[in-house]
Amino acid sequence: MEILLVVIFVLGYLGIAMEHTFKIDKLIPALAMMAVLWALIAINHLEVFEIIPGIGKESHHLEGVLLHHLGKTAEILFFLMGAMTIVEIIDYFDGFSTIKSFIRTKSKIKLLWLFSTLAFVLSAIIDNLTATIVLITILQKIVSDKETRLWFAGLIVIAANAGGAWSPIGDVTTTMLWIANKVSASQLIIHVLLPSIVCYALPTLVASRMAIFKGNIDEIIADENANSYNSALMFYLGLGGILFVPIFKTLTHLPPYVGMMLSLAVVAAVAEYLSNRRFKVGKAMGDHDQNHQSPLHKSLSKIEMPSLLFFLGILMAVAALESLGMLFDFAGALEANVPYLGTEHASTKISDLVVLLLGAGSAIIDNVPLVAASIGMFQIGMDEPAWHFIAYAAGTGGSILIIGSAAGVVAMGMEKIDFFWYLKKIGGLALLGFLAGSGVFVILRDFLLNAH
Repeated sequence: MEILLVVIFVLGYLGIAMEHTFKIDKLIPALAMMAVLWALIAINHLEVFEIIPGIGKESHHLEGVLLHHLGKTAEILFFLMGAMTIVEIIDYFDGFSTIKSFIRTKSKIKLLWLFSTLAFVLSAIIDNLTATIVLITILQKIVSDKETRLWFAGLIVIAANAGGAWSPIGDVTTTMLWIANKVSASQLIIHVLLPSIVCYALPTLVASRMAIFKGNIDEIIADENANSYNSALMFYLGLGGILFVPIFKTLTHLPPYVGMMLSLAVVAAVAEYLSNRRFKVGKAMGDHDQNHQSPLHKSLSKIEMPSLLFFLGILMAVAALESLGMLFDFAGALEANVPYLGTEHASTKISDLVVLLLGAGSAIIDNVPLVAASIGMFQIGMDEPAWHFIAYAAGTGGSILIIGSAAGVVAMGMEKIDFFWYLKKIGGLALLGFLAGSGVFVILRDFLLNAH
């Protein structure tokens, strides 16, 4: 029966990895895989376990284990739902136009560093997918040459993925590790920020020496809405609300989704006030807007439900294998047979090679199930160096291929980037940044461990 479950999981995995080939949204195989796995467990009355750190497998009733995993998955989904809604509220007020006010140069090299740095910083706050959408939208308004714009977009993808890796709110995978209490916000930043900077800065530096980035772009078109008071207010309020969540968790020790709901409530309240005031002013001036709608309701209708359903399916599918103890046993086999290549002072025995392969694998297969599986496999303590390395590798490895990350996929759609063009022009730069950042991580980790 376990072999059948693994076969179903692998088939579902292939469906997810090859969604562009099959032209089927990845949420479909994810949801089907989840339902079939749990159904087979229930029908065959298989014994399920809860993995307890330091103890191992402990047998439990199926319904209790299912509810336990659903609760942990719901924490992630509600956190993401709150963050997505705040981002949509910012967009409702055209808040991201504020970013365009930072662009005051026509030099291609300066613009490259500006866009890459903005992608790196923004992705750490509003996630790498949203940061990529925002910056490519702005890019399309100021860079007219298609070839030049493709290069900019490729470097934005690398920087956005690197920026999401060091922040607990910057990427779904780091958020998963944070919510699962595998990493703390402070230690994640200490261990992963410098490698992530190297991961985006080195490819940007190499690219800035290329002929494509020599010279200037055409005149930048001014955006009349860029300096709107309401736009800027909602932009900074929204970003501040998301940044408040790690602080809230540190102060209260409550799950992050609670802080995100509080931030959403504050941002939505201000949005409702500004929207109602604007509507009343419009009516007083004779502008009867029949389409006036609550910004909160409008934003909730625009959040990425397919993404949320995909996360539900894949996380619960991985949980099914975890509940049978299969991931725990597989991790034991890895730890016993793969040599550990790091410092002798490290308390974990997870091989650096395994983590690097996980990062490279995220360029082919979605990094969410890879990290979900690692959470179920490795029963090591919070803030062990391996968790920080997994956060870095899974977050940045996807940049190697255009289909390896959500940021890459959305850039591919927005700019019609060819798979092989990206592989030839950008893939090598992404690989260089990934490996250089990995090297910096190992050196920094060994230094910090020796210092203790």
